[in-house]
This record gives sequence, C-alpha cells and structure tokens, in this order.
Amino acid sequence: MEKKNRLTKREYFDKVYRHGKSAANHQFVLYYKVQHGQDSFRLGVSVSKKLGNAVVRNRIRRMLKEIVRLNAARIPGGYDLILIARKPAADMDYHEMEKSVLHVFKRASLLQRRGENGD
Repeated sequence: MEKKNRLTKREYFDKVYRHGKSAANHQFVLYYKVQHGQDSFRLGVSVSKKLGNAVVRNRIRRMLKEIVRLNAARIPGGYDLILIARKPAADMDYHEMEKSVLHVFKRASLLQRRGENGD
C-alpha cells in the first residue's frame, strides 16, 4: 500500500471515529469520512488482540491491505477509511475475506462497479 494511501496518525483515526459514518457485516466494520481536497483515499486497519497472536493479526492486516490495494480503482478518492476486523475474520481464507470486505464497502456505497470510474 502506497504511503499516500495510509491513515497513520491517532488524530486522523479519532476524527473518522468521531465524525464519520460506519457500515458493517459479521466480519468487518468500515468507518468512513469525506475528506475534501484529497484526491485519493487513505486506509487504516485495526485488528484487535482478541483475534489472536501477532502472527494471526499481521496476516489479517496484510490480507486486508492487499484486498484494498487490488480494488483501489473501484474505491472513490476523498475518503478516510478505517477497516476493523471482527472475530470471525480470523478463520477466513483470502477469497472469503475479499468477498466480505467488498460487501462491507458496497454497504457503505463506496464501491464502484468495474469500469464505472472511466477506466
């Protein structure tokens, strides 16, 4: 994931939590907030210690970032996003996780169909 697409500072996370909206399914929660004057989206990923040890959490985090990276063309710019993994995500394989993440983006109306954004 490119540096410009990372949500890094605690204050940015707090703004999204406080002023943003959310969408969820059983495996993930997506918080999102419009950021005017920003041409691309920024993503933060949160995986709780309740999901497992560091190996499990890092695996989930890497897979989530890869799913978003591969679908970045379908996600509109100008948003700060936080993707939170819930307990059932720890037992998912890549394809199940991808389907679930895309589902939560659709619930938030943040996923364009392939080719819809002028590609």
